[in-house]
Amino acid sequence: MALMTYEQARPWAKAIRTSVITGKMPPWTADPHYGKFTNDLSLSPAEKQTLVAWVDGGAPEGNEADAPKPAAFTEGWRIPKPDVVFEMPQEFEVPAKGVIDYQYIPVPTHFTEDKWVQMAEVRPGDRSLVHHSIVVIDDGTGVNNEEYLAGYAPGSEPQIWRPGEARLVKAGSTLVFQMHYAATGKAGRDRTKIGLVFAKKPVTERLVAMQVMDPMLAIPPGNGNFRVDASLTIKHPVKLAGMRAHMHLRGKSFQFRAVYPNGDTEILLDIPKYDFNWQPYYYLETPKLLPAGTRIECTAYFDNSANNPFNPDPAALVRWGPQTWDEMMIGWVDIEVPVNQDHSLHALVH
Repeated sequence: MALMTYEQARPWAKAIRTSVITGKMPPWTADPHYGKFTNDLSLSPAEKQTLVAWVDGGAPEGNEADAPKPAAFTEGWRIPKPDVVFEMPQEFEVPAKGVIDYQYIPVPTHFTEDKWVQMAEVRPGDRSLVHHSIVVIDDGTGVNNEEYLAGYAPGSEPQIWRPGEARLVKAGSTLVFQMHYAATGKAGRDRTKIGLVFAKKPVTERLVAMQVMDPMLAIPPGNGNFRVDASLTIKHPVKLAGMRAHMHLRGKSFQFRAVYPNGDTEILLDIPKYDFNWQPYYYLETPKLLPAGTRIECTAYFDNSANNPFNPDPAALVRWGPQTWDEMMIGWVDIEVPVNQDHSLHALVH
């Protein structure tokens, strides 16, 4: 429903009250005991009480003269007007039924010089058809050298980094759109695009995306609390900027930890109730220094039982796979590396 005006919001007053009290909305699944994040959507106790009191008082409109100006969106973008927009060269026809293979669609940038990207937003043409989209940078230097730029998943937000932080798109690079479409029973078309805003100030820290994952996972049928672990170790000092958990419909909870060289362990992010419909990046208010030798650990729990109402098949042995009825266990980690340092994953992690 639309919530742009009082007239649009008023019929939903009781539903708003319930959602706020139960914590269902705004959607924020991180445990507040661990980490402070710039994009925290959760409401303070005082804000919650204000909304509840408004509804309990009859949800009056108030003084129209005190109303804020309507939110302004630049041609639908949630970032400032992009400096450049790249989109799939043509619409993709999504059938009403059947399994749709991943699509890998190259889009040349034709950049004649290196570009530092400080904001990026992936916008599906039809959100009902796009399970997720990941845009990676292929700089043409070899196989398996693609680097994550930005992505879209349910509940995701535009990726906006601090002044001085940016991702690098080298001259001559090609953007590859990895598209995962889901048949909905109704055929449709999609033409996803990505908008980029370039850094306007000198960049000192290059953002590099890493994955902590276990592609060999095998979740037994009927198991309601199956644990999967994965880790990687940092070779050089870096700063941790953000994290994102990715699982599918059996995902139950996800936790990121840092195990420091002295043996101390710190919980970086804890998602006690994972929700496939809300998969944001969690950006730290203050990037955290990770000394050389720090091990980043991720632990995920899966519910493959009949008690999980979203479970496609409790009787299945579930393995890693691209489709929604398969599973994944990925802890995305954004780290900051000085621009003059080797940023390759081989140089950064064990």
